Amino acid sequence: MKTNSPDAGLPPVLKLVCQVLDEKKAEDVRVLRVSEQSSITDYLVVATGTSDPHLRALRIEVEKVLDSNAVHIVGMDTTQESGWVVIDAFDIMIHMLNPVNRERYALENLWKDAEEIELGAILSPETHVPSPKPAKAKANARPKTPAKPRTKTAKSTRPSKSAKTAKPTKTPAKKPSARPPAKSRKRAAE
Repeated sequence: MKTNSPDAGLPPVLKLVCQVLDEKKAEDVRVLRVSEQSSITDYLVVATGTSDPHLRALRIEVEKVLDSNAVHIVGMDTTQESGWVVIDAFDIMIHMLNPVNRERYALENLWKDAEEIELGAILSPETHVPSPKPAKAKANARPKTPAKPRTKTAKSTRPSKSAKTAKPTKTPAKKPSARPPAKSRKRAAE
């Protein structure tokens, strides 16, 4: 069952989660209201990430949204490179899968009798919930000074270009020879 009308009764956090998934280029985001079919959650959000790094980035952003809105994360399965990330935020269960797992498990088909809420209806301006803004800097805060250029403290073992072309300024010290200088040898011979 699908619904196309914006629903003012949607939790603000659900809207923010969908917003961040949309902004971070998650593909095929689907929202299902499963409160009638499930005793463990009210909404399922299913999204596709294009790769494992993309899934990690999506998870981090969703986690930030949940944390900034003081939503308790009941559980999270983030097994590295499994291709499936699950975040349980009690009323909302978020599944982010890579394309192979999304097709293989087809979670939407398991919940055919759930009500699907169109993403466009959630993200429409009438239902738009602004993202939390970062805290403003204090009025008494000191302005940041520009960073000083870093200087090298350790010498590199590799000669620089200028070292290859420049002539050495010091001449190597001569070894003392066992023989006396040429002039003194002549006088000694006489």
